[in-house]
Amino acid sequence: MRLAIEIIAKLFGCLFILSIMVGCSKKPSLETKNIRYQFRDIIDVKGIPKKAVPDTNLEINPFSDMGAWHAYHLPEIDDKKYYGGFTGPLYIAQEYGRWLSKSFNRIKIHNSQNGEEVKLADCEDLDLVYYPGLLVQRYNMKDLVLNLELRFVTNRTALVTTRIQNKTNKDLNLKLSWDGELLEHSSINDSKTLDIKLEASKNGIRVKFPDVNWTWDAFTSSEMEYEVTYPCEVEVETDGKKYIIETDEISIKPEKEYTINTANTYTFTKDEKDRESEKIANILKNPTEYIKDNEIRWEEYLKNALKGENRDYDRLIVKTVETLITNWRSPAGAIKRDGITPSISYKWFNGVWAWDSWKQAVAVTSFAPELAKDSIRAIFDYQRDDGMVIDAIFYNKNGYNYPGEKGGNWNERNSKPPLAAWAVWEVYESSGDKAFLEEMYPKLVKYHNWWYIARDNDKNGIAEYGGSVDPLNSEEEEIIRAAAWESGMDNAVRFDIDYGVRVLDNINEDGKLIGYSINQESVDLNSYLYAEKRYLERIAEVLNKNSEANKYEKEAEYVKYFIQMNMFDEETGFFYDVDISTKEPLVNRGKGIEGAIPLWAEAASKKQAEIVKDILVDETKFNTKVPFPTASKDNERYEPKRYWRGPVWLDQAYFAVKGLKNNGYEDEAKKLAKKIVENIQGGMVDGEVIRENYNPENGEGLHCTNFSWSAGMLLLLCMEYLI
Repeated sequence: MRLAIEIIAKLFGCLFILSIMVGCSKKPSLETKNIRYQFRDIIDVKGIPKKAVPDTNLEINPFSDMGAWHAYHLPEIDDKKYYGGFTGPLYIAQEYGRWLSKSFNRIKIHNSQNGEEVKLADCEDLDLVYYPGLLVQRYNMKDLVLNLELRFVTNRTALVTTRIQNKTNKDLNLKLSWDGELLEHSSINDSKTLDIKLEASKNGIRVKFPDVNWTWDAFTSSEMEYEVTYPCEVEVETDGKKYIIETDEISIKPEKEYTINTANTYTFTKDEKDRESEKIANILKNPTEYIKDNEIRWEEYLKNALKGENRDYDRLIVKTVETLITNWRSPAGAIKRDGITPSISYKWFNGVWAWDSWKQAVAVTSFAPELAKDSIRAIFDYQRDDGMVIDAIFYNKNGYNYPGEKGGNWNERNSKPPLAAWAVWEVYESSGDKAFLEEMYPKLVKYHNWWYIARDNDKNGIAEYGGSVDPLNSEEEEIIRAAAWESGMDNAVRFDIDYGVRVLDNINEDGKLIGYSINQESVDLNSYLYAEKRYLERIAEVLNKNSEANKYEKEAEYVKYFIQMNMFDEETGFFYDVDISTKEPLVNRGKGIEGAIPLWAEAASKKQAEIVKDILVDETKFNTKVPFPTASKDNERYEPKRYWRGPVWLDQAYFAVKGLKNNGYEDEAKKLAKKIVENIQGGMVDGEVIRENYNPENGEGLHCTNFSWSAGMLLLLCMEYLI
């Protein structure tokens, strides 16, 4: 039954005062001066949620910005019932994405003289479009044009600007209404219901959440709120699950325009809400300032990212920027800084990972250097006293991921490959921020030293992957799992237990167990550590720490010598992990892309680099349709669709391309970069998204959608080799 709602008498007057009446029939043309309007629908964000709990990977691509923890979509052309609303929103229930509604705040327009609805569903001249940082709906009707724009103006609030232009030569008298209905929020096994409710607020409608802590499914608290705020007081009648808001009559002069702005806000705590409420008052008072700030910020992003002369890859570059910015999350819960999650589109990926953050920072610094810096800092905020940097952090420090296991999402069982110094240096080179180097240097040194304290079993200055002393590392098989995770290559062939992988205890001078290593010294890990020593050397030189720079230079030469003398197999012409006891390459495990990392780190000899180059460009090994599978095609355990046993991961592909260039093979690097970019599914195709990894044989996108480090590496490949 339609809910009867009365609006307080002064609503019309207040709305009229706050409305912006402009004298032309067209909205200001930004197309000629703003880069964003050249790039429409690079990613398809259209669709209607069918249920509150998404599949593991979102069925609809989201749009978010500024680190907000909620996101929106557009209706499809065929979704006529939902015209006039931005679909969703998707909100992150601290760690798990859910849809609040099919379309929460949808406008309806009635002619107040005859009571007839101006049916948007009948509109044939309409446009539903996603520009970078902006969702737009435009409905060109017989008597009016309705324009709706959604943009984020803070890290908690999206602003919806509604403009109605009178096309007639007489006054247009209208009544406006907005409605919405909550989706039913069941648990993952439908045995529980998340009892969220609507309630009227002074200036709109809000959603209240219960205190819930469900394993695998949702975390909410009674302080969480989603609220739509109007620029005047309103009265709302609701049954707790759906609502309608109506205005008194508004009158628009011929060829004039009426504008109203509404704030759409999602907050986690009362303190957040109180702070945001102050901002909202100013946003609704001065909306044009915030709209302009959004335009300037996105103009800067795009201008910085599109610096090259070759325009062939502009649309892919914009896609990478859109992907990275949508995955940006601002401080919330235990996450203290802005960071970039792997993907808002994947159920388990709403946290911040260490090596993801470092790789993404190297790309993001090209267009948003402050976000890049904070992405690095966010991980180091939880550096342990012994120097260890843990794998991943989430909103909840003591949340649940496994039944009965606290803090499961906070993987403290292992670290991740040491790419932090590389990231810090690249951010410094891009930004020139010496203070950032000074801030990060002692943390980098502490982390670097940790590898040799906790992961160098035989104390020979060459490290191994392993695991920390942790309740979840209680059995050998689990420690080997942690070691594989620590490599980042979770199920790579070289960590198969049947190859003889074993666990070694790492004991300190006091006889205390401080961690575990597996019985192989990994070529990628020690190449990363070699590179890290060279980056620490450079940073120390900038900071006038000459003795420390000399120390890292000498240490680097030792590691480089070890890699060249022990980790290269002359017969097969490739680099491998080595057995910790014999120091012999583990050739029987086959070639993996980790063998290209010495070229990236510039740790290979000239002769070795040339031999490895020949293998990397060999079409029977690594030069597949999309080059650089994680296991070579001639590896007996190669599987082109099985995570780290064949699919192309673009970070490793980038390192391989960079390795070729670093060793003088620039033509090969450019050709292979072009082959990667042009052969991955959806890379050069509008509407399609960037994936977690790719089938090397046909370019099919695999696993998670809208994946951040893939976007970052594609951006770097374009900027460094193609434009």
